[in-house]
Amino acid sequence: MTTTLTLRRPDDWHLHLRDGAMLEGVLPHTAQHFARAIVMPNLVPPVVTGAQAAAYRDRIMAALPEGMNFTPLMTLYLTEETDPEDVVRAHAEGLVTAVKLYPAGATTNSASGVRDFGRVRGVLERMAEAGVPLCVHGEVTDADIDIFDREAVFIERVLDPIRRATPGLRVVMEHVTTADAVAYVRSAEQDLGATITVHHLVINRNHILAGGIRPHYYCLPVAKRETHRQALRAAAVSGDPRFFLGTDSAPHVDAAKETACGCAGIFTAPNALSVLAEVFEAEGALDRLEGFAALHGPAFYGLPPNEERITLTKGAPVELPERIETGDGPVTVFDPGFPLHWHVTG
Repeated sequence: MTTTLTLRRPDDWHLHLRDGAMLEGVLPHTAQHFARAIVMPNLVPPVVTGAQAAAYRDRIMAALPEGMNFTPLMTLYLTEETDPEDVVRAHAEGLVTAVKLYPAGATTNSASGVRDFGRVRGVLERMAEAGVPLCVHGEVTDADIDIFDREAVFIERVLDPIRRATPGLRVVMEHVTTADAVAYVRSAEQDLGATITVHHLVINRNHILAGGIRPHYYCLPVAKRETHRQALRAAAVSGDPRFFLGTDSAPHVDAAKETACGCAGIFTAPNALSVLAEVFEAEGALDRLEGFAALHGPAFYGLPPNEERITLTKGAPVELPERIETGDGPVTVFDPGFPLHWHVTG
């Protein structure tokens, strides 16, 4: 039985850090375990220009506790007014790693997102020419589309047409939640990858709705049927380099979650690696954990893997607080519903 596992220090290819007091409260929990992270730009107001990305990066680094080693990989929020030359310049200077596409209204702070995809065609074409990756929140927002079908419909109506019209555009389907998305990624010969969250490997929609509404399991894209969760687990542990870790750790204060219209988001930063190790162990795939968490993502983004190593050790149950305190208020930590025995020990 494996009780110790050493792997390259992981990266998080989809992360929400927020800003201000929340940023200061949650950043150490990511920086403790992850070397780099793709940082989401959906602040209020959103990060839409290279200059704004530079300023946000400076705020993140100012909030990083002394002695911690962490590199934020910045993104720009795609709007219908985005300047393609600003995008290309920011990427060429190493300031921006990717651009994020939010369909307007799809999730938290997405009101400034894209409504008419034809109006961003020029930006996407310049991104393809310059090798700038596009990170996609893959859901349509049409009122007549069931929330559990939004991802599959997005692939058919939006994503596949965009990719066909823009050869060479490198796309990351973020936080995929369906067997449909897994199959679509596997059908692509090149230029398409996908992140999978920790929580979507663990929960299905029953966790949110059965026996009462549990707001701390509510996220967008919403968790789907058990068959979809099983498809995600199979993809994550498969060793297929097109799938890699993006936690989508998304902190909200408890008051914003436990209310009549609660926010979408699950905060997994403190226990993401422990949960992930439990999942891979259960699937008999601990030997593939390093690929999913530390190798596939850098390869897709054209970055070197981290040289630093971490060690996971199996032992007594991991003891974590139920919530963390931030200057904005308490934030509940994801509860996977089972004991965690894998500790990050080095």
